[in-house]
Amino acid sequence: MAVIVRMLVRRLLILVPLLLGIIAFVFLVMRFSNNDPAIAYFQGANPTEEQLHNFRQENGLLDPLPLRYVHFVGDLLQGNLGTSVLTKAPVLESVTTAMPLTFQLTLLGLLVALVLALLLGVTAAIFRDRWPDQAIRLVSLIGVAAPSFWLALLMIQYLAVDRGWFPPSGYVNPADGIGPWLRTMTLPALALSLPVAAQLTRIIRTSVVEELDKDYVRTAIGSGLPPVVVVGRNVLRNALINPLTVLGLRIGYLLGGAVVIEQIFTLPGMGTLMINAVRDGDPAVVQGVVLTIAIGFVVVNLVVDVLYLLVNPRLRSAA
Repeated sequence: MAVIVRMLVRRLLILVPLLLGIIAFVFLVMRFSNNDPAIAYFQGANPTEEQLHNFRQENGLLDPLPLRYVHFVGDLLQGNLGTSVLTKAPVLESVTTAMPLTFQLTLLGLLVALVLALLLGVTAAIFRDRWPDQAIRLVSLIGVAAPSFWLALLMIQYLAVDRGWFPPSGYVNPADGIGPWLRTMTLPALALSLPVAAQLTRIIRTSVVEELDKDYVRTAIGSGLPPVVVVGRNVLRNALINPLTVLGLRIGYLLGGAVVIEQIFTLPGMGTLMINAVRDGDPAVVQGVVLTIAIGFVVVNLVVDVLYLLVNPRLRSAA
């Protein structure tokens, strides 16, 4: 436990400048973008130059850039992501309203990807160079090459429109029923997770094959232990290190892919919120969503670092 605490402290010290860099990058990108909050505020009202100037002055848009950055960081430390110039609502409220759906989609996609990857990857390794291995490797290669949005469109056409097994769009809150919620989330989660599952399958297969060729596996099986016990108790534990590395990065892919998937299935999540804000010229909302996703990605990678230690105690001595 002490080793994990020390590692967490070191990682957190590294995260501080990383988060400050992310905040500065997002701030600069939004400030140098073509979206003008003043124009968005008066959208469709044909404002005069004086009205635009007064709005910019009242909202600090004419202040020097360093001063605006200081105010921006100060607001973030107080949990203030700004105010939407269109809805006049705090951005934090919009983000917290949309975040649960994106979290549900990402988590469900992650679970599907892990289950498929473990099942197919271990099966391919056990039946190495035989027909199950060849079939799984071919399918995983196709899955890696297939983009999520293309899979989403195919699923909508063949599973929703043609056969009616799932709704083609829309969202049902899990509080209104787990069954209806699963029906609305199954296709988005599958479209989001299959490319990740395909990549993890190949990595798990390679890692398990390497472990199966080691002496301790042959010794354990030769001593009479059932192969299922050896694979489940020892091989998987040691073989999951490399897949965990990729998993931390792929969660970021899932978060980013949710932006497109939510648009295709008209799900009211973070992706839809950000796309609508970009279209309507609402930079405060775009900024809030991007920051939330970036910080979430950093936190996820911190969790993955801790999982390294829990999965393989040999790494603790190097932590």
